[in-house]
Amino acid sequence: MLYRTRTVLLALLAAAVLCFSGCNLSFSPVPTTSPGLGLVDETWDILSREYVQPDKVDAAALSRAAVAAMVDALNDPYSAFLDPDAYKLNLTHQQGTFGGIGATVGVRDGKIIVIAPIPGTPAANAGIRSGDIILAVNGESIEGWSIEEVIMKIRGPQGTRVRITLQRTGESAPVELELVRAMIDVPSISYELRDGVALIRIFYFSERTDEELLPILRRIKDEKPAGIIIDLRSNPGGPVDTVVNIASSFLTKGVVMYIVDNKGNETVYPVERRSVNTTLPVVVLTDNYSASGSEVLSGALQDHQRAVIAGKTTYGKGSANRWFELSDGSAVYLTVSRWLTPDRRLIEGKGIVPDYQLDLEGNDLVLWAIDYLKNNKN
Repeated sequence: MLYRTRTVLLALLAAAVLCFSGCNLSFSPVPTTSPGLGLVDETWDILSREYVQPDKVDAAALSRAAVAAMVDALNDPYSAFLDPDAYKLNLTHQQGTFGGIGATVGVRDGKIIVIAPIPGTPAANAGIRSGDIILAVNGESIEGWSIEEVIMKIRGPQGTRVRITLQRTGESAPVELELVRAMIDVPSISYELRDGVALIRIFYFSERTDEELLPILRRIKDEKPAGIIIDLRSNPGGPVDTVVNIASSFLTKGVVMYIVDNKGNETVYPVERRSVNTTLPVVVLTDNYSASGSEVLSGALQDHQRAVIAGKTTYGKGSANRWFELSDGSAVYLTVSRWLTPDRRLIEGKGIVPDYQLDLEGNDLVLWAIDYLKNNKN
């Protein structure tokens, strides 16, 4: 079963990077028509019998329009309908045969915004910033579009160009940037020993981030720092299995997270056995753009009292989605469950509130964390 967060990576270009909680696509059968859709049937009967231009009564087009309207009526920015051509293109993208710009998007106050550019990608090199509001793609307004539709427009063949119009905080005039799509394969994690403290920056979670972490943890064992800083600022998330493995490197037992569906059924993600584990004190840094999987990790370490969280309240993206393929080749992308922390705190719409709420930015927050670890030794 594929669970993906709706905060989707635009340009983590391998399928392994694009999944948000497991990478095997799974499609659920669509149930038979509900009696509640009788009005749709009635309207179809009237149109097919009475419309003045019967040759324009296209059953397939009307059916898709009805499905799109139903999904839109949910008023859920994380749910979407794709027609057969768009869905086929989406499947191609899942196989890693497309290019992107290296940014992630989410929804805030009804606007589609950039959560974070990924360092070393076209988006970061072009100066795209966290919080930028997307207004248009290739000169076409995105008003009324779902996130999925925006993503489909921004993706494209490697080496081709895409124009993105942005509204930047504090600036009155929109900014238009032209970027060249690329196949992006950048490390998701960086490490340095700073002033006797281990600083781990996780830019995003990919399928390999947990493996990238292992040699860092081995190095930390040798270097014996005073503690560990995990910098999750502007981290948009990634595969849940990866996040669970990373959390398990800092925990010894218990639950990392729960997924709860619309019937109250729970799927438990327990702490996994890892080849390298650390008991060093931990500070996790967050901001308003720490989303999805980074909120899962922050919440798990906070609930287990394994780390203190410092910075700003996280984004508040704690839902899981699944593709439902329809009989004509179109598909519905639907929010099907919510994520809960080990103490069963809801992430969606709330985020993770730091233990220390600080307005510090950039390196200033890192310096605060170094000072905290050095002055709060166990």
